[in-house]
Amino acid sequence: MSYPIICHTLGPLVYKLRSLQKKASLTIHTAEMKPNHSGSPPHQLDPPLPQSPTPHHHQHGSASTCINCGGPTSYPCPPPSDNPAYIPIRAPAVNLLPANTKETIILTPVPLSQKAVPLSPPYEFQTPTKRIQSQIDIDHFHSSETCRNFLGFVVALSESIRSHKLSDPCPVSIEVSALVSIIQTLISYVDEIPPAPQSSRYGNIAYRTWHERLCSDAKSFMIQFLPPELHSATVELVPYLADSFGNASRIDYGTGHETNFAAWLYCLARLGVVKEYDYQALVARVFVKYLELMRKLQMTYNLEPAGSHGVWGLDDYHFLPFIFGSSQLIDHKYMKPKSIHNQDILENFSNEYLYLSCIAFIKKVKKGLFAEHSPMLDDISGVPSWNKVNSGLLKMYKIEVLQKVPIMQHFLFGSIINWE
Repeated sequence: MSYPIICHTLGPLVYKLRSLQKKASLTIHTAEMKPNHSGSPPHQLDPPLPQSPTPHHHQHGSASTCINCGGPTSYPCPPPSDNPAYIPIRAPAVNLLPANTKETIILTPVPLSQKAVPLSPPYEFQTPTKRIQSQIDIDHFHSSETCRNFLGFVVALSESIRSHKLSDPCPVSIEVSALVSIIQTLISYVDEIPPAPQSSRYGNIAYRTWHERLCSDAKSFMIQFLPPELHSATVELVPYLADSFGNASRIDYGTGHETNFAAWLYCLARLGVVKEYDYQALVARVFVKYLELMRKLQMTYNLEPAGSHGVWGLDDYHFLPFIFGSSQLIDHKYMKPKSIHNQDILENFSNEYLYLSCIAFIKKVKKGLFAEHSPMLDDISGVPSWNKVNSGLLKMYKIEVLQKVPIMQHFLFGSIINWE
């Protein structure tokens, strides 16, 4: 049979089959049409739903049948979602800082350095209490002179250590030596109270024994170096010191406890126990010894990170040593922020610079690639100068620590750090 004859014979049959296929397709899709609220033509349809893996058995009935197997060909539409927003299959692997938080940090002015404003007699010392319960309270606190002076004191400590190594000579007063001695005594307590045998990874219960001993001895510690007219201040000073090393019930530690230690030093500065010329020694001698104690507590009793941002936080436990340490490295001739990736630099200079010490400690206790377990610190290493790192960390400390209700709800207010 010639080609023209074949086309003439089969042409009508092919046309008829195609018409039947179109009708079947329309039947399948008709039940899936969207309500026409936009004025679009009525023939615009949703894409067909995927076929059921068992198309020959359905609970619902339909007049339309498949021309191949005789099964139903129309499927009911799924119920509308309560939340039309897209929901990812899995949550992101890292908890990235919200875009509005990043923008807030960028737009926040760099806090200014202030020396602690002296507290004038007559004194009315009182047991400090918690006052922050909401964001409204946070806003009230940050609008006060109390907050500005406390944050300014932290900046002043940072400025005091600028471009200095830890071993650089600095005046060490009797009071500063007493503070170092107190912390050294607390370190010896850790050696006397070994961790209890237990199966859980975090929170060794022996820490509670250590903390109880701290609280029982805290007042006598301070009586040793406070002048007689300030002995009554222990009612206010002891709670700050007791909350500087973690929480005994939760067996955890975080930036809120570290802030309490800074608040304790601030109270001593307001009372005139430590002077402005002591600021460098407060960082290079007292805070360094405090950091030594905290690392020993963390490693011995496995303190759980309190309020940690996880992988996307600056550090599991600390913030202030990064501020002080970045200030130390400002204007350094050779070491730049990217130098943290040089293992030789970490090994040779971590004992002189707090920032490098923190990086070396993190690399010691955490496994894997640095960019994976500490992505924020890895990002900071790309900043061109230590001056920018320092100013950025000061702004971040204000936003991410002092303006966070979960952290500051535990902060204490009395007559020295007063609630205005």
